[in-house]
Formats: sequence, structure tokens, C-alpha cells
Amino acid sequence: MPRILLFWVGQASWPVLNMGEDVQPVQLKSETLQAFEAYIRDAEAAMEQTLRGDGFLWSEGEPKRAKQVRQGKVVADLWQGKSPAKIPAGLIHDWIGAVFIPGANVARVLARIQDYDNYKNLYRPEVMDSKLIARRGDDFQIYLRVLKKKIVTVVLDTDHDVHYFHVDGARWGCRSYTTRTAEVDDAGKPKEKVYPPDTGYGFLWRLYSYWRFEERDGGVCAECRAISLTRDIPTVLKWIVEPMVRSLPKDTLMHTLKATRDAV
Repeated sequence: MPRILLFWVGQASWPVLNMGEDVQPVQLKSETLQAFEAYIRDAEAAMEQTLRGDGFLWSEGEPKRAKQVRQGKVVADLWQGKSPAKIPAGLIHDWIGAVFIPGANVARVLARIQDYDNYKNLYRPEVMDSKLIARRGDDFQIYLRVLKKKIVTVVLDTDHDVHYFHVDGARWGCRSYTTRTAEVDDAGKPKEKVYPPDTGYGFLWRLYSYWRFEERDGGVCAECRAISLTRDIPTVLKWIVEPMVRSLPKDTLMHTLKATRDAV
């Protein structure tokens, strides 16, 4: 199975960490996926209620937060609570963030975000490779090879179905679902191996993202709510798994928002 690698700042290579015989890879369980899908159904039903009207932007729901975004700060927070939601053999990470892109319009923002072949340049180093597989109108199928690095380094091959939709006026929305997430061993090397989906160490099993864009105040406010599914945190792997699954979702979201603003 994929090797766990320690990352040493300033070193040219990543030494292999021997996990030991007592640490075994895991597979996504049906009850874990069912609990995630139930969470998604409830979240999407609630989101549908705020597509039109004053509740369209999360960042406008609290004066301090709205001011921070208008001043150029990238703001991100858990959707609710203070920790990921626990489900059978898994954790659901529900984060939302916002950024203001001055001088932009929605058409320009969408054109840049839909440039999937160029993601490997726009969102590096987290996106190692990217490719548009197919497009039909506002529906896209894309491939991303992503790098997750927090104490350990994990490479994932991911496929996504992405759908854009016009809400009203200068408002647009987007939802993106991972349809395949596979861990990669020895990425980019002759002996590279891609493992079957939903197996491995479970640092990311699903990622569903929901974007909203509104042209206003001389620019565009872009928001992303990212709901991801990971394994739970076993005691024997706590020092390795916990930093990856607890802090990485926020770090990734903020990097994505900043990179999007910079790209536009």
C-alpha cells in the first residue's frame, strides 16, 4: 500500500517511515458512506433555500465577517460547531470560506475557474496535474492529481463532476463532486502505482464543493463550502492522522480561495 513519508523542511528528499505491521490500510465502509450521503442531502436542501434573496452569501450574514472580506481578507470557518462531525468510522469536515476579487466580473471569474487544464499552474503545489476530460455546456468532467502534505505526504488521483448554474442577475453557483479518489504510491516514478478507490489510509474519501459568485461593489465575492469525508482517527495513528484530517481541509480551502483571487 502507499508509503507514509515524513517531510523534512529544507531536505531534498522525503525519508520513508516504517509504519509497522500493526498499522493496516483501511477501506471506506458502507455505513460511513451512507452517513456522509445523508449529511450531504440535508446540507444541499438547506443550501437550496438560500440560493435567492439576502442569504445568498454566507459572508454577508455577520457584519464583522462581511467587513473583513471587503477589506481583502480571506475568511474561512467551520460551517457549524468547533470540530468535524463524527460518523461511523469517519469524520465529515464542513468548511466555508470567502474572498473578494476587486476589479473582476463574474464572466471573467468563471472563465478562469473553468480553465481546468491550467489548474496545475494556477493551484500548485497542491494540484500536481490537471485535465479537462469532457464538457457539455455548463457540465464538466475533470481529473486532478493533488498533493496533501501535513506531517505526512499523500498523493491522490481524483475525478470530479462539476456543474455551473446561473441563479439570477450577476449571481452564479457551482457544485463539484468527486467521483473517484485513489491514493498513489511513488507518484511520477517508473514504479508508480494507483490503488483502487476508497482504499488506503483514508486521508480523503470524498470532497463535495459548492461555490457561489456575486458581482458587487466593484468586484466579485467568491465563496466556497467544502464538505469532505475522511477516516476517523485511530489512537495508534493519532500523531500522523490528526494534523492531516483536522487542519488540512481549512488550509486547502484558504489556499484555493487565495489562488483563485490571484489567478483572476
